[in-house]
Amino acid sequence: MSFGPESLMRTEDAPGQIDYRLARRHLVNEYKRGRLSRRDLCDAHPELMRAARNMGEATLRECPICEDAEVVLVTFAFGSRLPAHGRCVGGRDELIKLARRPGEVACYVVEVCPACSWNHLLRTFALGTITR
Repeated sequence: MSFGPESLMRTEDAPGQIDYRLARRHLVNEYKRGRLSRRDLCDAHPELMRAARNMGEATLRECPICEDAEVVLVTFAFGSRLPAHGRCVGGRDELIKLARRPGEVACYVVEVCPACSWNHLLRTFALGTITR
């Protein structure tokens, strides 16, 4: 089985969402036990940090690493009619517009701390319908 965007294609059996909370919990626990350093976890790419500052969706969740700031959510969309590097989604209205377009769009939601650069893939999901 492939783990690329094509693996997110929806069928009548599966809703097309993958949640990474267990992997997140494991990493945070390993950090709190001292098995991972802050340098191992706080390594967000500069473009991801820029997207978090400018287009991130604010949350009330405290960063599990620095505990100094609230994390923001950044959503990226990839699909056949989008740029090859994907598109940073500005909000729910834009997601609705993407869902109405023909073809499948794979979305990735990343949790980012603007203070310490913690980042973690939170979930992936598919928008649109499959044409057969």
